[in-house]
Amino acid sequence: MSTLRIAQYGCGKMSRYSMRYVYEKGAEIVAAFDMNPAVIGRDIGSIMGCENKGILVEDASEAAQTLARLKPDACLVTTMSLLRDLRVPLMTCAQCGVNAITICEEAIYPMNSSPALTREIDALAKRNGCTICGTGYQDVFWGNLITTLAGAMHTIRKIRGKSSYNVEDYGIALAKAHGAGLDLEAFDRDIASADNIPESQRKALIEKGEFLPSYMWNVNGWLAARLGLTVTGQTQKCVPMTHSSELKSSTLGMTIPAGYATGMSAVVTTETQEGVTIESECIGKVYAPDEVDRNDWTLMGEPDTQVVITQPATVELTCATLVNRIPDLINAAPGYVTTDQMPVNSYRVKPLDQYVNK
Repeated sequence: MSTLRIAQYGCGKMSRYSMRYVYEKGAEIVAAFDMNPAVIGRDIGSIMGCENKGILVEDASEAAQTLARLKPDACLVTTMSLLRDLRVPLMTCAQCGVNAITICEEAIYPMNSSPALTREIDALAKRNGCTICGTGYQDVFWGNLITTLAGAMHTIRKIRGKSSYNVEDYGIALAKAHGAGLDLEAFDRDIASADNIPESQRKALIEKGEFLPSYMWNVNGWLAARLGLTVTGQTQKCVPMTHSSELKSSTLGMTIPAGYATGMSAVVTTETQEGVTIESECIGKVYAPDEVDRNDWTLMGEPDTQVVITQPATVELTCATLVNRIPDLINAAPGYVTTDQMPVNSYRVKPLDQYVNK
């Protein structure tokens, strides 16, 4: 292989790291796309905080034409958090026969929340000989880290996870998806009410692609698949997080009044045929000055096992995981391939092209 040629779709906060990491891992950015007029036309070097690279951000509407012409080895998609919102970029990549990997949280295991769209992307990618997948922080810290620990246990009754992150670090789409800035009545109407439904209605929404999964919904599906567990039932509950005093949010461009939602806690509980319960909670909110990210997991069984990671650099870890996964993406079979079917994510000490075996 020669130097890997990478496209960047989405040139916001996350791309500052993902593009830099691409260059520092011996690959290069050959195209970049965004919908924001303030970003379109800028050299990607100005986004990365370095010298100009000679690559200007194009309007996302030009992505299909540019991808078909350049045929990059992979496209990094760092935009939205729901698969339905990535239909255009992922289907565009699949149509052009370009491998695509995204940090969209639902994309880590979308078949348990958006099966119809997943099948559609999968079929198009297979027809055109490329691979689509999701990765990110959850791939390692909510996924492979946990299943690796499970491999050291004799029996497991329950897996309990709790992770928190500052929505200020990820952009306005994620902050709004967590209900940040809403009063409690609006939060209940727009966010929490989606889960106060019978199981039959939830299944119908999932089949229609209208279900709103919290991040752990897909992670629990990934964990069950990786561990060989058969899911018999899954529920989620979203509750607002508040603060006793007002908090300024630069991402939302507002001051959140005291008592308003600063974000939310989502708890997903999964029951399995094998008797193992997975209960995971993610807390995404606008942080108060003294709050930091955490990632705590306990595996209950013989023996009980716990891992606690205090103040993980979630943004950087997300982007490093994304870039380190590029060879696995290229090496995978065509279609929509989730990372539970890929090797455990690895540190890439050599240039990325040296890990590609196709």
